[in-house]
Amino acid sequence: MSVVYLVRHGQASFGQADYDVLSPTGERQAKIVGAELASRGVRPVSVLSGTLSRQKATAEIASAAAGLSVPCVADARWNEYDHLGLVAAFVDPLPTDPRDYQSALDRALHTWVTEGRVAGAAGSFADFAAAGTAALAEVSRAGTALVFTSGGVIAALCAGLLGLGPAGLVALNRVVVNAAITKIVVGRSGSSLVSFNDHGHFEGPNRELLTYR
Repeated sequence: MSVVYLVRHGQASFGQADYDVLSPTGERQAKIVGAELASRGVRPVSVLSGTLSRQKATAEIASAAAGLSVPCVADARWNEYDHLGLVAAFVDPLPTDPRDYQSALDRALHTWVTEGRVAGAAGSFADFAAAGTAALAEVSRAGTALVFTSGGVIAALCAGLLGLGPAGLVALNRVVVNAAITKIVVGRSGSSLVSFNDHGHFEGPNRELLTYR
């Protein structure tokens, strides 16, 4: 049996010139989730991340906080879908108020999943989901693995494991917390979702660090 821990990256720089950079809050989140992994005794055989800057930075900070010496391997299959490309392709008119962006993204994501169209850098949803599924199968063969990825990848994998449709996937995607931990166990009977979006490390004294975007 293998265990795969999926950790969403820390908060990125939404609304800034370069989104793909951890915010100061994101850096603190990465350090706290690393300490949480250490407190749980997580000792991975392999550590991976996507190739995006926010994913790799979260992996570096969290691994240091957890006292891990396993080198992190970057794999583009763990990259997030192109949220800007999706909204541009499927939402008209584009939202001008940041408060409307999540609703627009939900609509765009649902359309992308159901219509099978290519949009943004991730291509079609089928391609995106297949890449994540293959990456999960590959990393689970080596034993305990720690993967730093993004909310859309986590939502797609969990929705697939739970047999949810597009509405379920969108609902999961909406609630994934920055630097939350999802645990998947892989055995002879296949992959099983044990816990989703665990963010107890952002309760109590760290509750001000709880973010979704």
